[in-house]
This record gives sequence, structure tokens and C-alpha cells, in this order.
Amino acid sequence: MRHEIVHNRTVVEGLEEKGAIFVEELDEVPEDGHVVFSAHGVPKAVPAEAQRRNLLYLDATCPLVSKVHREAERHFADGGPNQRHILMIGHAGHPEVVGTMGQLPVGAVTLINDAEEARTIQPADPTRLAFITQTTLSVDDTAEIVDILRDRFPLIEGPKREDICYATTNRQEAVKAIAPESDLVIVIGSPNSSNSQRLREVAERSGARRALLIPKLSNLDWSVLEGVNTLGISAGASAPESLVQEMVNALAERYTLKIEERIVKEENINFRLPGPLASADEA
Repeated sequence: MRHEIVHNRTVVEGLEEKGAIFVEELDEVPEDGHVVFSAHGVPKAVPAEAQRRNLLYLDATCPLVSKVHREAERHFADGGPNQRHILMIGHAGHPEVVGTMGQLPVGAVTLINDAEEARTIQPADPTRLAFITQTTLSVDDTAEIVDILRDRFPLIEGPKREDICYATTNRQEAVKAIAPESDLVIVIGSPNSSNSQRLREVAERSGARRALLIPKLSNLDWSVLEGVNTLGISAGASAPESLVQEMVNALAERYTLKIEERIVKEENINFRLPGPLASADEA
């Protein structure tokens, strides 16, 4: 597997136990080997190189990330007269950003990391712009940046539908609902998970006295719960439900709990398997 398939060590370690080998680049994959591309997406050069080396590859890119790729291609318009320069709102170095910018030639996309960059960017043609976003950003931060760009560049085009992942959006809304009542909010997720980090930030901004990002139960320092009467628990989009249940069960062994679930939205979206796997499943 090229890169962590999702940014969660429990998921990665579970796959390693089943025999998966994680690599950083394709040159670490043996000739005629099998390789899976991560959910964050990859630049177009990666599958091209896999084909050149006769590697059998499965593209596990999240469909919501693929949607952003197609938006970028639509705005680029094959480099023709309808081409717009693309501003991508995201975090430098994140695999999803690297993969999305790698869908187009160098120079076709400019990365906007924050509101300050949105205020200061000077595009060559302010009338021919479009924006796309990383799918795991803070909804509020992204809205601020989009407002700045629309104010500065009234003709800028945006996505027809929201780019930020529905799971990211829903979790942020849920954390906003519980944070004001919480002495502490624990977000279960890996430090390199963008959407998990954003949850912790949202909890702090939304009124929680304190918010912590913890990969799993074994990383919990129980002393942080001293003086806590109301504890909020959430999890990143890539964190397995089993980690949440493990945390709740451990809390129940030490404390008398009154558990209250806050449901802000029901999720019932299913995605198809990557092509080769879907074909095998149908067969």
C-alpha cells in the first residue's frame, strides 16, 4: 500500500497484521507486484508509473476526493480558452493536496493555506479563477477563506456542491453541539489526521474548557479526567467505532456514567468498491 490508506494507526496496524506492506513510493514495490493507492488520492504520475512497471494497482481514492479531482479538471478545461487558474484551499504537504494538485500541470493550481494568503494572493488574471478545497478542513475556516476570495474576485467559480467531506462536516457540527457543555472533549484520532485535528480545534473554539486528540485508549493519561464532570467524546472520520467503544467501556469501569448521545445527522451514504474489486464481487 502506497502511504497509509487512511490516517489512523489502528486501521494501518490491522492491515499490517493481515499481511499488507506499507511503502512511501512505487519504487519500493517489486516488479509485477500489487499495490493499493490511499484514500487521499495520488497525482496522475503515480498510476502512470504503475502501468509502466506492470504493477496491478487498486485505486482506493475516496469518491469525495475524486469529485474534487474532476472539478479541477473541469476548471482547467484542457488548458484551452475556457481555462481558469485554480486556487486550492488546503494544507501544504497533505497527501490529498499533493494528489489533487498533481491532477494538472505544474502552475495550474495555487495553494491557499489560510485567510492571510487569501487576502494577499495576486493572480495573473483575477477574472479567470476557480477554487476547490481539501475535503477534511474546518468548515468555518474554509468559509472565511471562501468569503475573502469571493469578495476580492467576484467572478471566481466554486464547486457546484460542497467539497468538504460530509463525515467531516457532520462531526464538526456534533462537536459544536457538545463542546459548550463539556469540561473536556476527547477526540479519538491520529495526530496526522487532518479531520481529527480540526475536530479538536472546533471543540476549543466552541466552548470546551479543554480538548485533547488521543489516538486510542492506551494513550489516555487518566489524570486529565480529574475534576471533569462532563466529558465529550468524538472521533475522526477514519477512526474505527471500536476505538470509541473501547474508550467508553474503560470509562464505565472507573466511573459511574450517564451517557447521552447527540445526533445531528444520520449518515446512510455507501460507496462502490474500486472497479476490479466491484467486478470480482459481482462475479
